[in-house]
Amino acid sequence: MQPARRSLEAMQAPHRALCSTSSRKWVLLSPRSTVVPECFGRVHTDASRRDNLFLEMQRLRGRVYLEDGAIEADRLTDGRHQSDVDEASWHLLVVDKDDQVRGCVRFHAYHEETRFLHLNVSRSPLAWSEEWGEKLKGAVEAELALSRMLDLPCVEIGGWALAEGIRGTSEALRMALAMYSLSQAFGGSVGISTATRRHCSASILRRIGGRSLEYAGVELPSYDDPQFKCRMEVLRFYSWAPNPRYNLWIEEIKQELRAVPVLTDDSRTHGWNQARRPTPSSRCDLREAASPVFRSEQNFAEVAD
Repeated sequence: MQPARRSLEAMQAPHRALCSTSSRKWVLLSPRSTVVPECFGRVHTDASRRDNLFLEMQRLRGRVYLEDGAIEADRLTDGRHQSDVDEASWHLLVVDKDDQVRGCVRFHAYHEETRFLHLNVSRSPLAWSEEWGEKLKGAVEAELALSRMLDLPCVEIGGWALAEGIRGTSEALRMALAMYSLSQAFGGSVGISTATRRHCSASILRRIGGRSLEYAGVELPSYDDPQFKCRMEVLRFYSWAPNPRYNLWIEEIKQELRAVPVLTDDSRTHGWNQARRPTPSSRCDLREAASPVFRSEQNFAEVAD
C-alpha cells in the first residue's frame, strides 16, 4: 500500500490521539522582526538556530522537490529551494531527535491592502489562461474582500514538504490540521493555497476543509503546472470552517502549539500586536458575515465524505 493511501485511510479512522512522537517534534519559526502572539508559551530569541533551521528547511524542500521531479537542479541555490515570501512567513517544522528538519509548511499572512497580483497564486499557469485568468483574479479578489470585511488576514499556505520516511505517518495530517490550529490561534484567517495532487496532498487538504475557488458559481478547474510538473488545484480555507469531524484534533493541536518552541531573531518582538484581531463578538459573527460563501457544517460534512 502506498504511503499517501495509508494517510488517507487513517483520516477516516475513529478519533484517536494525534500526538507528536518521541523521535519527532515541532518547531515554529517566526518571520523576521515580527510580533509573536502571547498564546505561545515558549518563545526563544535565538537567531543562530533560527537561521540554521531556516536554511535546513529550504534544503529539505529542494531535496524533496528535486526527487519528485517537481523542479530542475538549476532552480536551487546551494541545494535550497527559495521563495520570495520565505523570510516574511511563519514556518512550522518537523525536526527529529538530531534537530534535522524532516518536514515543513509555510504560513504567510498578507496585509489588508493586498491585491491579487501580490499573491503567489497570481503567478500560476491558471492566471495566464485566456479562459480562466480573469475568473481566477475575480475569485481571489472576492476572498480578499471577505478577509477585509471580516477584518481578518488573508493567508497563503505553501512550501509543504515531508521527507520520504514520514510521508506514510500521521505527520502529514498533523501538519495540514495545524494550519487551521495556527490560524485560529492568531484570531482567524481566510486562506488560499495551490495544492499538488502528488502524494494525495490536494485530497488531504480537501478532506479536512479545503474547497475549490469559485467565480460566479463556477468552480475553477485543476491545471497542469509545467514548473512543478504536476497537476495542481487552487483551494480556499476558512479558519472557522474546517470539516467538523476534525474539530477535536484541531483543538488538540492548537493546545499543543502553545508549548511548541517559537524561534525569533529579535527579543523586541515578544508580545502581541492586537491590530486586525477580531473582538470576541466579531468572531461569533464570522459565519453570518461570510454567509454568501459559507456552507453549513452538516452539508459540508456530506460533501467531505
